[in-house]
This record gives sequence, C-alpha cells and structure tokens, in this order.
Amino acid sequence: MEPVEALERIAFLLERQGAVTYRVQAFRTASAVIGGLSGDEVRRRAANGTLARVKGLGPKTTRVVEEALAGEVPGYLARLTEEAGGPLVGGERGVRLRRALRGDCHLHSDWSDGGSPVEAMARTARDLGHDWCVLTDHSPRLTVARGLSPDRLRAQLSLVAEVNAQLAPFRLLTGIECDILDDGELDQEPELLAELDVVVASVHSKLRMDARPMTRRLLAAVRNPLVDVLGHCTGRLITGKPRPESRFDADEVFAACADHHTAVEINCRPDRLDPPRRLLRRALEAGTLFSVDSDAHAPGQLDWLIYGCARAEECEVPPERVINTWTARQLTDWTGTGRTPRKQRPGPAALRPPHP
Repeated sequence: MEPVEALERIAFLLERQGAVTYRVQAFRTASAVIGGLSGDEVRRRAANGTLARVKGLGPKTTRVVEEALAGEVPGYLARLTEEAGGPLVGGERGVRLRRALRGDCHLHSDWSDGGSPVEAMARTARDLGHDWCVLTDHSPRLTVARGLSPDRLRAQLSLVAEVNAQLAPFRLLTGIECDILDDGELDQEPELLAELDVVVASVHSKLRMDARPMTRRLLAAVRNPLVDVLGHCTGRLITGKPRPESRFDADEVFAACADHHTAVEINCRPDRLDPPRRLLRRALEAGTLFSVDSDAHAPGQLDWLIYGCARAEECEVPPERVINTWTARQLTDWTGTGRTPRKQRPGPAALRPPHP
C-alpha cells in the first residue's frame, strides 16, 4: 500500500464513521503533503528520520507513512478498518436498492460547507461505483455555509466541465441546494437555476414556523417548475443537538410533489434520516418519486447511501420510484421535461456490489 493511499483510506473511514473534522483533516493534509513530494524524497526522509519535520505531518501520520513504506498495512489503518470498515447496517437491509443506485443527487464541496474539493468528491463517488453525481453546494442566503453567489455558481459550472473532462465517462452534474425563502421563493436567480441539471430545494431557516405558513412555503417551492427535489423535508436533527420536525400538512405537500414532478428526498445523513418512516410511507401513498441522497460534506460520507436505502426498503419504496436508479440522461431528461423513463433496465451500477 502506497503512503498516500493509506492516508486517504484512513480519512475516508473516519469520514464514514462521522469523526470530527480535525481528525480527518490531519490525514487529508498529510496525503496532500506526501503526494506533493517525490517518492525518492519521501523514502530518504523516512530512512534518515526527518519525515516528521515536514510541515503538515504529525506523529500519527508520519508513522502511517513509514509503515506503508516498509510494506506493512499501517497499524492505525488496520485498527480503523476493524472498527469502522464493516457494513453500516446489519444483514441485507438496503443492499438490493443500493446496488440499483447509479448516482447521488445531493453532495457538497469546499465551495460551500463541505470539506473537500469538487474533484475529490467526484472521484470518490466514481470509485464507489457511481455513474454520476450532482454537485449541490448551498445558495447565497446560507452565509454560514458560504453559499454561492450567482457569480461563484457560474464559476463553479466551468470547474464542473473540467472535472468531467478528467473523469469521463463518469459525469458530475450541475446543481444546487437552494434555500426555500420564507415566502416559498428560491434563493437564486431563476435564469441561473434553469441552467442547472438538478435543483434541490430545502428549508434552512425559521424551521419552527407555524404549520399553515410552512405548508404554504413548501407548496410554493415544490410547485415551482425549477425545483426537482424537496430536500430533508422536516429539517429534523436526531443526534448531537436534536431539533424537532417542522410542522406542515404532509399530505398536501406530498400530493403537490407528485403532481409537479418533484421528488421527495430520503436524506441519508445519520443525524437527519429525514423524512421519518411515517412520512416516508405517506409520500409513497401520495405517489411521489424519491431521491435517496447522502447529503455528503466529505468523501467518506458518500458511503452513507445505505442508510437511506435500508429505510426505503423497510417502507417498501419500489426502485423504479427512486430517481437515483436512472441513468444521467434519464435523470436530466426528467428534470428538463418531467418525463419519467418508460422502462427500467439494469445497468453497470446495478450489477456492482456496494462498497463495504
């Protein structure tokens, strides 16, 4: 195992485990530092004991590099693999749907509140077996998350084109997680939203609004022809500092989603798992489509899709109602026209096992 590979794998497993950012960043930083040195210099420094003096390396990361250079599986990686490298859910729960997924419609990069570059997120998604994924950094109003102004979003579109040139045939689709404003309007220029492949619309403010105005707010958003996915619809948080669900008329909102070709997101983040099962079943009864999304803010979190797949299977969501099972062309045809694919055929992603 090469040192960079070992450091990246450790960072991935820590992110997958939900470790605090500073622990992960130490290994991501060390990977970038070692990757920027020649192999000869790394080996020379390891041999003469000066590797730890390189800026960006600490005692733990230095040891990982030294053990990898010696042809060993680094002890830190071996322990972490045993602790956090196994299945995230028990048994076969969610496995069938996970194998059918071709992509992920909701992830963030360091352009907003994610921790890694766009290319790193896309490359990891590809390596996990995705055929495509959608980059959905935040919109301007969410300043705490460094939301993208129109100019920054346009600049990001150019970067996406560059990443696609590097990673083809994998496709990184353009997108945004757009704030739903208090009156249901969207937090971005309509003309710019129309250029994107996928628009996820979510509420991030005034989550305790009374039920009736919140219902009107969500209805205005899901009826907007520019919106493709309703993100984490209740806004709840179930770990850390818990946050209660927003109150709204779920039947009315889900019926509007079904009528206006807006998918309901099954958010896979362990701190969200939104919507709760009772609402997921009501959305299913309403006839909505679904988007099983990691909402990843780091490469290792892209592996969280299995959490949402397990919940979808528990609620008997048919794979053909999940837009992530479609090809990139089928997805963008649907977001552009509202037409769903006539037939679902198993593709390469459906035949690959999920990442352990």
